[in-house]
Amino acid sequence: MNKLLIIEDDVTIRNALRILLENQGYFIEEAHDGEEGLQKFDSTFDLLIIDIMMPNISGIDVCRKIREKSYVPILFLTAKSLETDKMEALSAGGDDYLVKPFSYVELIARIQALIRRCRVYDNADASDTTASSTIERCGLTLDTKCNNVSYDGRQLALTDKEYQILLLLISHPTKTFSTQNIFESVWNEPYTQFSNNTIMVHIKNLNNIETGKTTLANHDIGKLLNYYGLDVRLTINSPDN
Repeated sequence: MNKLLIIEDDVTIRNALRILLENQGYFIEEAHDGEEGLQKFDSTFDLLIIDIMMPNISGIDVCRKIREKSYVPILFLTAKSLETDKMEALSAGGDDYLVKPFSYVELIARIQALIRRCRVYDNADASDTTASSTIERCGLTLDTKCNNVSYDGRQLALTDKEYQILLLLISHPTKTFSTQNIFESVWNEPYTQFSNNTIMVHIKNLNNIETGKTTLANHDIGKLLNYYGLDVRLTINSPDN
């Protein structure tokens, strides 16, 4: 049974979500604000549903603190509908974003998709024991069995979506992908007019990953990712001699 944590200050919405999700077979824990959510969170949760506008500590800040120790899928459920709000939430480490009022059918579908994607690579690798579990390129190593990424032996902090984008690009180093290619491959959903901003937020996050000394974008291997208009490709270069 999948275990979900709902961090929502509106008791009516929180109760409605609990009833809905328990009827779908999920085990639900609740938190009435961000501080309680951080206290209750541990590694046993399969997904978090977080409101953004809460007293004491915002959902954005809760997400940032969670990302310091976990890559658990995070779905923002909020009344904030501007594109800038969505970009801020994704930049903080969120995996998906649903605006209130929302469709219960869509909510369930997004939860199922996030949990499924978080595990799909492990399942695929477990079924193919003959395949190599690592991909290496210029000091960057992807362990596809553990979904870990490291640079020169130092593990990097990536969200599930960032890992999937990087895996797609590094597996095809000479191919140029449009943002539509990336969105439909990683999200497995139809591309819309808003999808480009979503992709570019994650690309920006990948460029700003800390390696321990600096960001990947400024490291001596050169830029991790370059994007030209709507085209994205991996451009890891060897350091200059």
